[in-house]
Amino acid sequence: MLNYSYWELKEWFTNVDFTIVGSGIVGLNCALNLRRKYPKAKIIILEKGMLPQGASSKNAGFACFGSLSELIDDLKTHSEEEVFNLVEKRWNGLQLLRKNLGDKNIDFQQNKGYELFNDSAFYEECLVEKNKINQLLKPLFSSDVFTIDNNFFEFQNIHQNYITNQFEGQIDTGKMVTKLLQVIQQSDIKILNNITVKNFEEIGNKVAIQTNQISFSSNKLCIATNGFANQLLNENVQPARAQVLITKPIKNLHIKGTFHLDKGYYYFRNIDDRILFGGGRNLDFKAEETSEFGETTIIQNKLEEILKTTILPNTNFEIEHRWSGIMGVGSQKKAIVKQLSNNVFCGVRLGGMGIAIGSLVGKELADLL
Repeated sequence: MLNYSYWELKEWFTNVDFTIVGSGIVGLNCALNLRRKYPKAKIIILEKGMLPQGASSKNAGFACFGSLSELIDDLKTHSEEEVFNLVEKRWNGLQLLRKNLGDKNIDFQQNKGYELFNDSAFYEECLVEKNKINQLLKPLFSSDVFTIDNNFFEFQNIHQNYITNQFEGQIDTGKMVTKLLQVIQQSDIKILNNITVKNFEEIGNKVAIQTNQISFSSNKLCIATNGFANQLLNENVQPARAQVLITKPIKNLHIKGTFHLDKGYYYFRNIDDRILFGGGRNLDFKAEETSEFGETTIIQNKLEEILKTTILPNTNFEIEHRWSGIMGVGSQKKAIVKQLSNNVFCGVRLGGMGIAIGSLVGKELADLL
């Protein structure tokens, strides 16, 4: 055990009411909701990275709730009611995020979402289902979500129509996490970074928590580690790596909005006169079922190829930076928010929809206690 003083042990690790593992969007929202319910409680958040390690500050910043092809695909494994409930939760989660942090603080913009098709037959298949999905979502949006647009951004090697999502938006992920951390600090909630939970055990009415730095006990433990959940829990959630790149600024960049390509396996957007582009997990699912950060040649080459041939065919560009994030996925799209034992709870498996449902899952997790 490392060398801690009496003062440090008393202030940080004694009489802890709530310990939350993970300082991403779920963990931070859980902590804030617990603070509202228990104004005097001692709440600490343990984070293994210098910054939130999973996907909360590494994602593409899509404020989305499902493209048309994705929702059609979901209907193959979920009932209409389940798909409606998924979209409703994502939509309500986005409204909660905006209400909690303010549109300006997260740079929320509703520039619409566009689904592009490189397969005309698949486009026609989706078109057949468009009215059905619009009708399904009508009670939530009161108008048609999905419409058709011509290829006015002049992308190449795609079908010359987009299916447009009227309600899709985008945010600045860095600003979102910064604002959340600011509110956390103002709420007298302590975050300890670079601390990894190795094990936990329920002993009597407390939870003994063993980390790489210190062992201590807490009245309640909440696990909000999403893509890393299987390192601590035996639940139906696996890691899924998402690789991303971003260009240097491009003069007169006219592309505006969020874009989905090839059933949503690729996605891109404008940010600060750049194109942010991610995806390609479907090129090698097995290799991307990992909680290790990193980029692979096969996926990065494909991203650059699509940039050259489809997104920016007549534009010179340079790649400035590449990174990856770790999502949590499973056999079902519904998040796992549940009580695991008397004093241990979890909110995991956001299925790549963390921005949409993270605030809501954090609130639901706090409400379980």
